Amino acid sequence: MAKSWRSDKLGRLGSSIFSEVAQWKAEAAGAGHEVIDLGIGSPDRPPTESVRKALAEAVLKPDRYAYPSSQGSIAFRQKAAQWLRWRFGDAAAVDPETEIVTLMGSQDGLAHLAMAVCNAGDTAVVPNPGYPIYSAALALAEVQAELLPLRADNGFLPDLDAVPENVWQKAKFVLLGYPANPVTSVANAAFFERMIALAKQHGFLFVHDLAYSEMGFGGERPMSVLQFEGAKEVAVEFHSLSKSFNMAGCRIGFLAGNAVAVGALRELKANIDYGVFGAVQEAGIAALDEGMSGAMEPAGKLYERRRDLFIEALAAEGWNVEKPRATMFVWAPLPDMQWTLPDGGPWNSRRVAQEMLLRAGVAVIPGDAFGSEGEGYVRIALVEEDDRLIEAARRIGRFIRGES
Repeated sequence: MAKSWRSDKLGRLGSSIFSEVAQWKAEAAGAGHEVIDLGIGSPDRPPTESVRKALAEAVLKPDRYAYPSSQGSIAFRQKAAQWLRWRFGDAAAVDPETEIVTLMGSQDGLAHLAMAVCNAGDTAVVPNPGYPIYSAALALAEVQAELLPLRADNGFLPDLDAVPENVWQKAKFVLLGYPANPVTSVANAAFFERMIALAKQHGFLFVHDLAYSEMGFGGERPMSVLQFEGAKEVAVEFHSLSKSFNMAGCRIGFLAGNAVAVGALRELKANIDYGVFGAVQEAGIAALDEGMSGAMEPAGKLYERRRDLFIEALAAEGWNVEKPRATMFVWAPLPDMQWTLPDGGPWNSRRVAQEMLLRAGVAVIPGDAFGSEGEGYVRIALVEEDDRLIEAARRIGRFIRGES
């Protein structure tokens, strides 16, 4: 009898939407479309010249080719701790020796944290809709997921009062991220204080994903949970240099906060990888230094300008979408489609995204890829220059109207 060489866990990882969209893009290109890709949230600009120079110089150092430390160099961890204190105040001070671990991007840590802090059969709470790795990581760790709905009528914040007491009691950790991907919402001080209080009351770890810390708009300054009193007793926070410093391909980020949870992830990583290439860590140090110096324009300025341009262009085409307050995304309710599908099928998130790509050559991600509560929306990434965003809006308008 033949044995299966495919783990059952793979079937529990959730949507393979990014592979599916890649196939749609190939079909659209084959049909003659020049595809405008507003799907994956990968910055379209490089790091600054000084960061690239730091990387280039570090790559030439002959001592950079031994195995790096799995927890990251002390130099990078010290710089990350300095940046946290600079950005969020003295209350966010952490010990670089015990309260920070360097990661190959925040997704590395998000994928492995459940394995490090949970046992098989434990329960964790994650948002719906939410970044796909949140739930996929639980499947890999054989941890049960409790889904916390994020809905428009509550500003895409969880209704904490509606969560049954037994859910808080059995949760090993609760994972949320603000500014949020994909829903672009932000949280205030009262929210973080409430989450810290709940974590202390019920004994769970609060995990905050702050990948978009530098992408607040209109004066919005995203907050760190670590800046609040008592946070390090019950919370950890993921940070990434991918979006804030255009270093997505470098794969560098870090987890900071509660020493026990940080230590658990550090111990797991010591058994499964050898850490981030030292030259990339040197580039990360240069990026954090440049951010603190004020020499570089904050990432949020670029995406705020793109947001305004794109939302206005969509409105001119008849699709009115609320402006996001943060992130590099637009979380858009489905447009009022003015034509009927040839097969008579319904207009849902997946069908809008697929047909928009195949007929108009514009790639977006259907909301249901982020969870059942994402149905009725598409996520649009602002990762093209101005002229391309305006062209994308024009194409989308023709698509909505059913024009060829």
